Amino acid sequence: MTRMRKLTATAGAVIATAYGGTLILHSPSISANDFGGGSHRDALRKKLHAPGVVVPSRESQQSALMAASKANPLDVLVIGGGATGAGAALDAVTRGLNVGLVEREDFASGTSSRSTKLLHGGVRYLEKAVFNLDYGQYKLVLHALDERKQVIENAPHLCHALPCMTPCFSLFEVVYYWAGLKMYDLVAGRQLLHLSRYYSTKESVELFPTLAKEGKDRTLKGTVVYYDGQMNDSRLNVGLACTAALAGAAVLNHAEVVSLLKDDAGKRIIGARVRDNLTGKEFDTYAKVIVNASGPFCDALRKMADKNAQEMIAPSSGVHIILPDYYSPEGMGLIVPKTKDGRVVFMLPWMGRTIAGTTDSNTSITYLPEPHEDEIQFILDAISDYLNIKVRRTDVLSAWSGIRPLAVDPTAKSTESISRDHVVCEDYPGLVTITGGKWTTYRSMAEDAVNAAIKSGKLTPANGCVTNKLCIVGGEGWELSSFTVLAQQYTRMKSTHGGKVVPGIMDSAAAKHLSHAYGTLAERVAAIAQNENLGKRLAHGYPYLEAEVAYCARNEYCESAIDFIARRTRLAFLETDAAKRALPRVIEILANEHKWDDSRQKKELQKATDFLKTFKSSKNAQFHDGKHN
Repeated sequence: MTRMRKLTATAGAVIATAYGGTLILHSPSISANDFGGGSHRDALRKKLHAPGVVVPSRESQQSALMAASKANPLDVLVIGGGATGAGAALDAVTRGLNVGLVEREDFASGTSSRSTKLLHGGVRYLEKAVFNLDYGQYKLVLHALDERKQVIENAPHLCHALPCMTPCFSLFEVVYYWAGLKMYDLVAGRQLLHLSRYYSTKESVELFPTLAKEGKDRTLKGTVVYYDGQMNDSRLNVGLACTAALAGAAVLNHAEVVSLLKDDAGKRIIGARVRDNLTGKEFDTYAKVIVNASGPFCDALRKMADKNAQEMIAPSSGVHIILPDYYSPEGMGLIVPKTKDGRVVFMLPWMGRTIAGTTDSNTSITYLPEPHEDEIQFILDAISDYLNIKVRRTDVLSAWSGIRPLAVDPTAKSTESISRDHVVCEDYPGLVTITGGKWTTYRSMAEDAVNAAIKSGKLTPANGCVTNKLCIVGGEGWELSSFTVLAQQYTRMKSTHGGKVVPGIMDSAAAKHLSHAYGTLAERVAAIAQNENLGKRLAHGYPYLEAEVAYCARNEYCESAIDFIARRTRLAFLETDAAKRALPRVIEILANEHKWDDSRQKKELQKATDFLKTFKSSKNAQFHDGKHN
């Protein structure tokens, strides 16, 4: 990290001395580009963002993995297609290594699509660093601020700065939060998104009309607003996987590792037995090093290598709910600093709705976690204390749970006190595991994992890490105004039930959505809407178009209806009822693209319907978890 060394060195030295100079778990990388690589990066950009470039077919990707033999193995095989896994594949392949990636379900199907959607610089960690004199927490803040800025710059169409308002109910709170956030601004230095500032009660209510001025024996004294990043998490994850594929990695979703392969002496992992979950076909693929980036499931993979491996994961459940847009104004979030049990709760505008969360509680590891009713009610109760409108369970459009793979600290009393820093280890030769961390720092986590893989396999990369300044597909050259080209030059041609084709305008809502979701590739989607008569909206009140289904099937490895409604678009997360209404048409278009028969279409509908039942909206809030009637 090069930023503000003079400013931070003194504070860092004081904290390190007071804390005994001990770093927690794992220190972040010193630099993302110690090895140079400017001309290589330019060549990569031309390759990744060339006009007309398309990802290799799924079949060719699988063939590349099958071709990796004992005699001619991959350099690196990444297991897990979440943020860290996709990031590691991109990092490794852009260093000139021969890379494969397999994912049991879909890219971002686990924790990476179920986040708070924030790219945060760690303002909470700064508070802990100051009051606990914790140098580890302080380093987390510095590192997160660096990485936050880089993520936003590398995927500008999917990420943006979001002002977050903190209500103050005493003069002490005003001074406390104002001073703390000014310190945050100072520590951020050049990585600062925008300066924080204080707003009076009158100004605050104008900016956030649903914010309560009075309540529970307290009166609002004003608010302090600071800025963090916000993202479309699953689309960013899919973008990473597709960028890795364009760079030369063989990435394969719906491909499950059923066992690990060892050398003849049984001393080192040299490959994996993989099952294609779409066809049931199994095959072996070999690699000099395996990177275990399977998130909450990393212990299960480690136990394939050594059944006695000690567990590293303390799984924590994070529940989020989606509410109508009127709960929060567009462009302003609310952060409740102290809930009933001392946690932070967010209420943020996101994709035309309001996302509220989160909980932080111990949980078991499952492939499809579900929120409990008491967790949903906890969030509703927490935000209702700060709003002047009635907060209703019937307003919950969608609710979901995600499992955070927190790295175990044996002295921790609760998951809230466990560090969010990451751990890289190789406790079995040939198997490098990376776990812990958070979305904001996925890039540097991936870098650390690849560094460890290079060391483990004695690999010889052509160059050092270049991902700190590498836009993902669709990001290079994108501008906020890019949507105007779509609105001015394209028409949404819509097929009616009678077989007629009716032209419709590419309205601003649809154009902005396509531009933000697909970046500079949005014109390809608009062309499909215009030229293939796929310009209808998939669900009333949402900008998603039929053309996106076809585009994602052809260009983003969208292999199931769930892939589309949950990860290529966010309909399942935004409103389960709307997603359910869209399913028949989504399946019809996917069937045309993938040549599905009637049996497969029925299975897709059933699987997607069951999947949506795990999103506990008010429409399907019937619980069978032993707690509720």
